[in-house]
Amino acid sequence: MIFINIFSVILLLDEILQGVSSSSALSSTGTQGWRTPVDCVRANELCTVDSQCSSRYRTLRQCLAGRDRNTMLANKECQAALEVLQESYLYDCRCKRGMKKELQCLQIYWSIHLGLTEGEEFYETSPYEPVSFRLSDIFRLASITSDRCSDTGKPCNPCLDAAKTCNLNENCKKQRSLYISTCIRYNPSQESCNRRKCHKSLRQFFDRVPTEYSYQLLFCSCRDQACAERRRQTIVPGCSYEEKSKPNCLDLRSLCRGDHVCRSRLADFHMNCQTTFHSITSCPNDNYQACLASYTGLIGFDMTPNYVDSSHTNIVVAPWCSCKGSGNREEECEKFLRDFTENTCLRNAIQAFGNGTDVNIIPKTPSITTTPLLTTSQEPEENSESFGNPNDIKPKDDACAFTTCSNIQDSGTKCNFSKEQIICLPENQVDPSKSGTPSEMENLSESGSKDDISSAQVQLCSSAVFLMASCVTVKLVL
Repeated sequence: MIFINIFSVILLLDEILQGVSSSSALSSTGTQGWRTPVDCVRANELCTVDSQCSSRYRTLRQCLAGRDRNTMLANKECQAALEVLQESYLYDCRCKRGMKKELQCLQIYWSIHLGLTEGEEFYETSPYEPVSFRLSDIFRLASITSDRCSDTGKPCNPCLDAAKTCNLNENCKKQRSLYISTCIRYNPSQESCNRRKCHKSLRQFFDRVPTEYSYQLLFCSCRDQACAERRRQTIVPGCSYEEKSKPNCLDLRSLCRGDHVCRSRLADFHMNCQTTFHSITSCPNDNYQACLASYTGLIGFDMTPNYVDSSHTNIVVAPWCSCKGSGNREEECEKFLRDFTENTCLRNAIQAFGNGTDVNIIPKTPSITTTPLLTTSQEPEENSESFGNPNDIKPKDDACAFTTCSNIQDSGTKCNFSKEQIICLPENQVDPSKSGTPSEMENLSESGSKDDISSAQVQLCSSAVFLMASCVTVKLVL
């Protein structure tokens, strides 16, 4: 009997220890089962103190030096080093845009991931952490600015107002004056401006000036050509953007990818601004802010984009390049260029900022709550077919798709999103009782999480009680 009780206690202790270790591992790896990413500088420090990781990392860097991927993978030692590093923090590491050691962080990231890609990929994974913050206050500020132009009888130039607002802020005024003076300065030896210094001062402006000022200058809403031309001149395109001739876009992309920071900013732009018809705004996760941040992140590099003309009715941006001389890669070149010139997500994001309509803002007052969703079925399908044909529903075909009925007070209409179509309905035809509000869904999610935690706590307490009872039994028997 004594041995049976002792054996039971040992088994119970082993079970409890396994539960504690698994919960600890889960907290460090995240709910999805992978490690929580750390910045690459920190990951490199962790690798340095690990003799195996440090040795394999040095080996991989030697393998990548001056060799292509196929040559590297043909070497068994290089393969072994890559396999070991895929299990380290270096493989999952990420960087933050504008961080103190951004270049070092990106160099570490690409030293691993360049060895994982086969050839030159059209789209690359962004090394930057996802943009999780909201710029709601900035969109509200833009809304206030746009309201000044509500009276069509009075002259209005939001871009001029943005410049005046910038001059009222000491930091914005200083940084703006610095890049303008640098970019318009004539360099006799080059018969033009100093493009490298101009780009550097532009990068400093967008890195050091709060977006509430820089975005108003770059994305101001215009209703006439004079305003649109002022917006186009924001980055002093004569120096920072235009050249005597346009290079081939694929050559420009290769030049950009030769620089770790430019390569990273381009990958980030493709990830956050790639048009998708699986969202209301045509942006990934309906995140305007991430797209605008990725766009401004390209300014000041070889891939600097800008408005192509002074049109106030049709916003088109592109880098300074063309697809002439692409040869048999012309289709690839045209696709790359269309990611700028025909980018619905970016166009919508710029227009939304100029109009002060951020779809990510959730109103707090009941009078302007987001319209309930009316669906034709109670159990939505989870596969890709639930979105329907992307060509059937496009944001530009329906006003609701862009504004998400942001002008409820003005028009008295609400949006009804269904599987087949998107229509606007009067408020009196929408029955709030037939759909759940975002707050209700959050409460359900929170209550479910609390129930899971409570059940885990009860189970742990029961195990502890049983352990104590077993110990008492053993002591009494002895």
